[in-house]
Amino acid sequence: MGKVGIIGVGQSVFSRSASGSFKELAFEAFKEACQDGQISAQEIDASVTCSAPEYDKQRSPSALVAEYCGLNGPAFYAETLCSSSSTGVRLAYSLIKSGLHDAVAVVGVQKMSEISSAASQELMGRGTDIQWESPFGTMMPAYYALFAQAHMAKYGLTNEDMAKVRVKSSTYGPLNDRAVFRKSLDLETLTSPDSKMTAPVAAPLRVGDCCANADGSSCVIVVSEEKAKSLSRDPVWILGVGAAIDSVNLASRDNFTSLPSAINAGKAAYKMAGVTVDDIDVAEVHDCFTIAELLAYEALGFAKPGQGKEMIKNKETYLDGRIPVNVDGGLLSKGHPIGATGGSQIRTIVKQLRGEAGEIQVKNPEIGLVHNVGGVGIYGNVTILGR
Repeated sequence: MGKVGIIGVGQSVFSRSASGSFKELAFEAFKEACQDGQISAQEIDASVTCSAPEYDKQRSPSALVAEYCGLNGPAFYAETLCSSSSTGVRLAYSLIKSGLHDAVAVVGVQKMSEISSAASQELMGRGTDIQWESPFGTMMPAYYALFAQAHMAKYGLTNEDMAKVRVKSSTYGPLNDRAVFRKSLDLETLTSPDSKMTAPVAAPLRVGDCCANADGSSCVIVVSEEKAKSLSRDPVWILGVGAAIDSVNLASRDNFTSLPSAINAGKAAYKMAGVTVDDIDVAEVHDCFTIAELLAYEALGFAKPGQGKEMIKNKETYLDGRIPVNVDGGLLSKGHPIGATGGSQIRTIVKQLRGEAGEIQVKNPEIGLVHNVGGVGIYGNVTILGR
């Protein structure tokens, strides 16, 4: 079969509490993606809706989203926690590569404000084993705190190192009109004992180290090579899709200094795309916590184990650095509407490769990478895109 391309991307504004219904939120991103790709709902012959169940009240959303968006083809549902819409793009790629479909809309959507913050944290804990771990009160900040502690013990990571990740995020967040947080933060604010940003969450993680829950949607229109060339003058091609899993129980992990699912997904994506880390011009990585971005640098080969902190110290991942990462503000600025996150990351890279990123445009990128993790590295997804 021929290549598989992306011709349209869309995203709603991410917010702490979106007005309107679940299906209206999904339609915002779908409408923009169709306009972007110059394609009508009637030309799309399948859809994949991506979300994490129970964070919003709508059950079995795939048919509802398809109906509201005017789609008539088969409607599928994808769920891999925080990496759901990256998984959806992988599924769309497979559906098109197999010849079953020519155009697939991948709609990621989450309306997390429909339940309380406490309830959503409890649900996140239930993303792990409900028999052996979540009954003991495990939550995402506590899990990632274990990785931060391990890096501190083995590699000398400091709170200031992690704060520098948030400084970078807040450098670019104000330039993103779809982000929840659009305020610049300096290192003093993120490290001062008197600042609200240094209030403890799960030692050593503090408020400034954590992203926020959000409502939002994203959409990626994935099509066959023939359709891409007939509809778009500038399609972006899917070069590699890597996916892997790791043990659900963290007690089964060998260490807390890396996420093997992300490492293995990256290796698979690099191999499939026929590229190396040196070929990556721009990247979006899963920064639900500051430590998560540093883990991503190391998992993807941008830095050696323990050296992610040196990359942020030297500003190698800033817009004009060696490998720009999360120059749309990342999850730390955008917020994290779980089902929509991967699609939002892909939208950013597609716009970068087209040269449409405005103030955050990287100079002449040819190949971009998206790293999207579900849970505490339970699921790893890496997608490599090219002009």
